[in-house]
Amino acid sequence: MRRENQSKVSEFLLLGLPIWQEQQGMFFALFLGIYLTTVVLGYLLILLLIRLDSHLHSPMYFFLSHLAFTDTTFSSVTVPKILMNVQTQHLSISYEGCISQTCFFILFADLDSFLITSMAYDRYVAICHPLHYTTIMSQSLCKMLVAESWVVACACALLHTLLLARLSFCADDTIPHFFCDLAVVLKSSCSDTSINELVTFTAGMTAVMLPFLCILVSYGHIGVTILRVPSTNGICKALSTCGSHLSLVTLFYEAIIGLYFLPSSSNTNDKNIIASMIYTVVTPMLNPFIYSLRNKEMKGALRKLLSKKTYSSN
Repeated sequence: MRRENQSKVSEFLLLGLPIWQEQQGMFFALFLGIYLTTVVLGYLLILLLIRLDSHLHSPMYFFLSHLAFTDTTFSSVTVPKILMNVQTQHLSISYEGCISQTCFFILFADLDSFLITSMAYDRYVAICHPLHYTTIMSQSLCKMLVAESWVVACACALLHTLLLARLSFCADDTIPHFFCDLAVVLKSSCSDTSINELVTFTAGMTAVMLPFLCILVSYGHIGVTILRVPSTNGICKALSTCGSHLSLVTLFYEAIIGLYFLPSSSNTNDKNIIASMIYTVVTPMLNPFIYSLRNKEMKGALRKLLSKKTYSSN
């Protein structure tokens, strides 16, 4: 039996990143650099390139522009609070702030998952049905996929938030994490969380595992299509088309599935924090590099932009 807490908790203490006094400056500079890189490269540069280069006005880059926005906001849910905690050692977060952080974290994590799945479907159509690509991947379908992603992600986040807001919390209000992760917050509750855990499992299967399986099916069909015509040009084209997206999928889902869906008795809190850091902080920063350095069209658009800047300055 869990003990009930009659008093309302007004704030929590985030204890996930214990940093020695002499390490504060180094960690602050590290996280600030990561965040600025995510914002400048992941949002401003990618959106600027896609908007200015007509060659990038295609469904793939339409999804990528939305993914760039989602990655930036996803990172903004946690990193600014980390920066404040590292700089000031003020580890508290208000009850309302914790609930809000959980809500937006779920929203943008789910949205990331759905957008990555839409990009996998786009790659499937491009390689398996190239003659019908423009007909299938119409502008209306792309907008519908993005709109549906937002609706489902918002519904999941709202459901989790409403169920979380009804819980009571124990007198020990410390959270051994660097942000208000839903699973960790539920462990701090004195109320019966069985409904929350059931919804978490169901929504997790819907928003993470089901999209992941759709991606696997898409790339299974892509692999079969390539093997039917085993030409060097076809394989190189497929790798060029799908390589960036596969790297993104690996980075995003490996940490999430390992952390939430494959629990291990050897998992420690430090391992969980590292895994969470990978997909909340590191992955949004790496995505722009993956799409900039491994994508010929993006590199070509960047070279055009830089050459125009150099020409205009002269």
